[in-house]
Amino acid sequence: MVARKKSEEPSINVDEVLTDEELKAVADESEPAERKAVAEDGPRTVVVAEDEAVNRMDLVAMLEDNGYEVVGQAANGEEAVELTRKYRPDVVCMDVKMPRMDGIAAAGIICDENIAPVVMLTAFSQTDLVKKATGAGAMAYVTKPYEESKLLPTLEVAMGRFAEINDLLDNVERSERKLKETTDQLKETEEKLKKAEDTLEERKLVDRAKGLLMDKADFSEQGAFRWIQKTSMDQRIPKKRLAQAIIAKYGDPKPSDSGER
Repeated sequence: MVARKKSEEPSINVDEVLTDEELKAVADESEPAERKAVAEDGPRTVVVAEDEAVNRMDLVAMLEDNGYEVVGQAANGEEAVELTRKYRPDVVCMDVKMPRMDGIAAAGIICDENIAPVVMLTAFSQTDLVKKATGAGAMAYVTKPYEESKLLPTLEVAMGRFAEINDLLDNVERSERKLKETTDQLKETEEKLKKAEDTLEERKLVDRAKGLLMDKADFSEQGAFRWIQKTSMDQRIPKKRLAQAIIAKYGDPKPSDSGER
């Protein structure tokens, strides 16, 4: 019998290396990042608000056939607002004429809360109605009967505008926050500068008052400073005011009017 060399690999049946479950686990772990990203992002989500059931079903079918996920269906404006708050969809398709709360009022609430872009659906094309819808915050409108060639691009435009507006609002908010921080820092710097200036002015006055006490009252430099410091503490008089009083009493008198003449 020939001995097997140490470097020779043992023969293993390929089917016995990993079980089916183990292979599946490895496959899941090695799934491409792009595929995972798509799965996580998912399709665009929509809330559909239409009081006529047949129209609503047709609209839902059209959206789903084109890759959208309809997460909520409402038959009136109140339901539309509730569903939009609950699901926070990418876009809302809102009929104008609905019971309990019309689409324009519901769109106004959704847009005020900045939850999602609203595309108005209407059989009417009057200018005043369009103005009301846009005034309420709707991003766009589509007239009935719905056509894919008009509805789908309108939804994409509405979502794009909504994203741009929110990016702009975020930039404005960041700018305002930065401006406030800069203003606060400037105010703090000004306060520190004012304090430094006051301290410098006080030190100059105290030095001058100390010199006058040394000259007029035979104080030593250390004694003059201690007198000013102790008197300020005992009498609760700021050193600056005390120094000013000493300077006013012992300082050089101002020239009189007669001397000037």
